[in-house]
Amino acid sequence: MLIIAGMNRLATGRTQIDGKQTAKRDAARKEPAARLPLGDEEITRPTFRRERAALKRGVWPIAGCDEAGRGPLAGPVVAAAVILDPDNIPRGLDDSKRLTPERRAVLYERICARAQVAVALAPPARIDRDNILRASLWALTRAVAALPVKPALVFVDGRDRIDSGCDCQAVIGGDGLVASIAAASIVAKVTRDRLMACLGAAHPGYGFERHMGYSVPEHFAALDRLGPTIHHRRSFSPVAIALGELGADADDAIGDVLPL
Repeated sequence: MLIIAGMNRLATGRTQIDGKQTAKRDAARKEPAARLPLGDEEITRPTFRRERAALKRGVWPIAGCDEAGRGPLAGPVVAAAVILDPDNIPRGLDDSKRLTPERRAVLYERICARAQVAVALAPPARIDRDNILRASLWALTRAVAALPVKPALVFVDGRDRIDSGCDCQAVIGGDGLVASIAAASIVAKVTRDRLMACLGAAHPGYGFERHMGYSVPEHFAALDRLGPTIHHRRSFSPVAIALGELGADADDAIGDVLPL
């Protein structure tokens, strides 16, 4: 009888524990799923979806193009065009601004090894003559024209299409959405950064290798101390002021400090 009573108490204890665990599971099921706090948006990554859809329609080759260096006070705008291999797309492609310099360098090498790539530059003289937007579009057009094969479709980052000699689609925020554009943004950024490092070595004291020609306190101080170089954009207000040439035709360049 003692053994049976003990077994009954043990079974009753187990029933109580099982009942509590079941109640906890039921309560957990009723609780709403945790949500991200307001303002925390999921970061999207560029995909090959647009290119793949065009490829299924028989459209090929497909190029993506983007430029780097619209905002700086010095140096060229660098445009790049890239035709990715659908069967050998480098992993980790993203908007160049969201990548570290080290990661950009790795992806740059992979893109150049696996894709068809072309680069074009719009020098400061053209920027001063045509304005920054027209010079950028000119460089993008030249980059596409320099590709080893003529594309049947071009995706370009931004609002403006270019005269590419084929179908062209402008994609706002394309460097964060379209894989080919993201690849072009990486090539353009790495190419320009390396060029500005060379200009920094050729013109010590300006810090081009650090700020890439952007409007930062170090650059303003160098303009005041050393004056503009031939690589500065004379139509941008801070440079025009340093040259004593500010007039009605000068661009309303950003006098405040811009982020790199």
